[in-house]
Amino acid sequence: MKKTWSMQSNNPLFNETQWVITIRETLENEHEEFDQTPVSIYTVPKALMASDPESYLPQHVPIGPYHCFRQEMHEMERYKLAATRRMRQVHLSNNIRIEDVVQKMNDEFESRIRACYHKYLTVSGEVLAWIMVVDSCFLLEFLHICVSSPPKDGRTLNEPSNTLVRDIVRGKLEKNTITRDIMKLENQIPLFVLRKMLEIKFGSVEVADDELYMMLTTFLEQLSPFRDIGKLPENQAITSTHMLGFLYRLALPRPKFRPGKGMIREESKESRRNDVEEDEENQGSKNPGYFRMVLVESWKVVKRLNHGPVKAVKKIVTSRGVVFITKLPWTIMSSIPGLKFLEEPVRSAFESDDEAKLGGEDEDGDNTPLVEEIEIPSVRQLSEAYVNFAPVHQGGISAIKFDVSTRTFYLPVVYLDENSDAIMRNLVAYEQCHATGPVIFTRFTELMNGIIDTEEDARILRENGIIVNRMKTDEDVVKLWNGMRRSLRLTKWKMLDKMIEDVNNYYNQRWKVKLKNFMKKYVFGSWQFLTFLACVVLLLLMGLQAFCSVYNCHRFFPISNDPEQ
Repeated sequence: MKKTWSMQSNNPLFNETQWVITIRETLENEHEEFDQTPVSIYTVPKALMASDPESYLPQHVPIGPYHCFRQEMHEMERYKLAATRRMRQVHLSNNIRIEDVVQKMNDEFESRIRACYHKYLTVSGEVLAWIMVVDSCFLLEFLHICVSSPPKDGRTLNEPSNTLVRDIVRGKLEKNTITRDIMKLENQIPLFVLRKMLEIKFGSVEVADDELYMMLTTFLEQLSPFRDIGKLPENQAITSTHMLGFLYRLALPRPKFRPGKGMIREESKESRRNDVEEDEENQGSKNPGYFRMVLVESWKVVKRLNHGPVKAVKKIVTSRGVVFITKLPWTIMSSIPGLKFLEEPVRSAFESDDEAKLGGEDEDGDNTPLVEEIEIPSVRQLSEAYVNFAPVHQGGISAIKFDVSTRTFYLPVVYLDENSDAIMRNLVAYEQCHATGPVIFTRFTELMNGIIDTEEDARILRENGIIVNRMKTDEDVVKLWNGMRRSLRLTKWKMLDKMIEDVNNYYNQRWKVKLKNFMKKYVFGSWQFLTFLACVVLLLLMGLQAFCSVYNCHRFFPISNDPEQ
């Protein structure tokens, strides 16, 4: 009997009949709205998720259909249902029931809601409508709590029956935890759902738009890493995709912003070809000089020879004793402050390929490949090269520049707190999945990762007013920027790339840097060949000494030991 393959054999929860029914209903009932609504709520790419899952997955509050049915989060359902009950009792008229709102959401917005999610939603239309209504009631209540000022008598919002308010005030719920969860990419619902709920609440579209704009701008301005860059126009705010998308447009307002229609921005063949050619040019500009190339090729030829005296010499050169002798002086000299920079090149020159591979792993055994860090000196190195750092209070990322004449590096003021890590990671994820143009925010995080390596770098930026650190220590700032290193791929943005080039050109013109680069390029780059050459000379001298111990060298070399002659 021929065995037929079935999807149900691999997934016991899969219902083939229901799947066929859903496909038929979708094709029959959908018009053009499903294709016209751009995808805006994505699943986080695996490469990003693997770096730090807690920053992308909700920990306490599930919003939307992606994580709604996770059992470990059912504790928050009581707060959601309480908010929905208050919406029904206080804000809805007697002629409107919450069931009517759900039915209206199902009839008018189901296809539009589904189109916003990149992942295929298997839940029915009624279930999806209930999720939207319950979660939107909770979000609106939480936003109302965050943007409203508490009364002077100590009561909060004059709503003593509000369990969410009461538990936040008493410390049973952490406000920042909820804030981080509702700002995660996979934990979003479309803004038009919130707008519709406010319209039903107030009975007016204009009032609903004004209320939604006020709550979102007041709440999200406190979370934005950039401040003082101007208000987002109300028409752009209302047409935003979701809360995270609103924050992205608030932090990076661009007049020609167009939402993408696919999961990941597809680059044209021409742009890819230009990028490849540019990378080849950059690699070509970094090729070693002629002298070093000759030494490297000569060393390769010597390595292939394994006959006669060459084999014996190679054994001596690569022996542990010789390697130890060549390392020992530099180990001692590297402790001298003026020669400290020599330690790393010498050590890397003697590492074998296997050691280099092992050195690429993290201490905790993680073999995840690290993305190459952007090539730019650190803040401390630039400060030692007499570069000044100045904050920019208007313009945000677009105001970054380097003034060569005054040696001043202008950077936007960045506000960091305990929510910043998760929020910026999700902004990067949203941008990489949704943006159709240059990924500006991602490039900015790469720049900050490149210039901040140590606590001293973070301290210098903080003292110059560029970083407003509301976290515990400067070490937390370093961990924040460097922790994003694995989750980023190097990107390109002409304006920022030109600024980075100007910084590197200025830094490389310093005589100390020139000397260091010269030593690294022509001395340490050829260290293996120079070591081999030194050992050959040493063997010749030892052979000459042995020869002179047997025969009278004065016969061949007329050398006198008389100091008067």
